[in-house]
Amino acid sequence: MRALSSIKARRRAGGGDDPGRGNRRRAAALALGVGAFAVEAIGLRRRGYRLGGNVIVRCRSGHLFTTIWIPLASVKAARLGLWRFQRCPVGRHWSLVTPVRESMLTPEELREAQAARDVRIP
Repeated sequence: MRALSSIKARRRAGGGDDPGRGNRRRAAALALGVGAFAVEAIGLRRRGYRLGGNVIVRCRSGHLFTTIWIPLASVKAARLGLWRFQRCPVGRHWSLVTPVRESMLTPEELREAQAARDVRIP
């Protein structure tokens, strides 16, 4: 109790923590979040993948399906850089998935991937 009252007394006297410190921490956290979003978005775009919305992905077993892929947003998957660990609706198993360039798919593979969709939440 004494320690708490001495901290309050120092703050009243002006010798306590910097009042702008919390604002600087929030700004730093925001800058870190924006930077992380930009790094993921630029990395995906440079590799030729679509961003946001419906993206065709391939699981480690080779199954193709469509999922919602938004940089830094994921409720149903654990993000691991350019990969995500999520449930494959085709094989009904958990696997690492990675985006696939639509230009590299045959018309049949593209139809299969568009027909198989996972849960419609990011």
